[in-house]
Amino acid sequence: MDVRRAAERYPGGDPAAGITSRHAFSFGPHYDPDNLRFGAVIACNEERLAPGAGFDEHPHSHTEIVTWVVEGELTHRDSTGHATVVRPGDVQRLSSAGGVRHVERNDAEVPLVFVQTWLAPLSPGGDPAYEIVHGIADSTPYAVPEAGAMLHVRRLTAGERTAVPDAAYLYVHVARGEVRLAGEELGPGDAARITGAADLEAVALAPAELLVWEMTG
Repeated sequence: MDVRRAAERYPGGDPAAGITSRHAFSFGPHYDPDNLRFGAVIACNEERLAPGAGFDEHPHSHTEIVTWVVEGELTHRDSTGHATVVRPGDVQRLSSAGGVRHVERNDAEVPLVFVQTWLAPLSPGGDPAYEIVHGIADSTPYAVPEAGAMLHVRRLTAGERTAVPDAAYLYVHVARGEVRLAGEELGPGDAARITGAADLEAVALAPAELLVWEMTG
């Protein structure tokens, strides 16, 4: 298990424009050849947008983009005609495939915090696709078969335990709260990269929300 702390993330965004980003993997000007991906995950970005702030229209291709809102509301628009608002408890996926453009903004009057994970598809190309699942339950994993991955959301009360999946590759991100996993204490923004995960469980040291990516390769 390789633990990466929130403080080790690469800083990004544009704080003067109300955008604060923290990147868990090599990203943009922060090129790190030893931190390009883990399993299918090629980016896990924590984004904080002030009211009225956002990312203007920009392109993506050959990437599965999965977004989880921690606080606030995310306004999404893309070049395939989708216009949605993503709220806490929703899972949004944009399959950029051969190419798509989108806009992400905080049009609300309160700060927005979201976690966005980028996954490498098993096969590049194809047509863009979009999906949003409202109010996903802890017991219902969200499959991204295009990347050979499954997202498990775990919301825990203090003292609660939860098993994490056995997997060839497991990426655990703490969206909020504190947990103990395999003897390591993890706080907000911390993540664990686990290979050959088996018979592991997480224990909440405080109310917590975990994003757990189960991957075949």
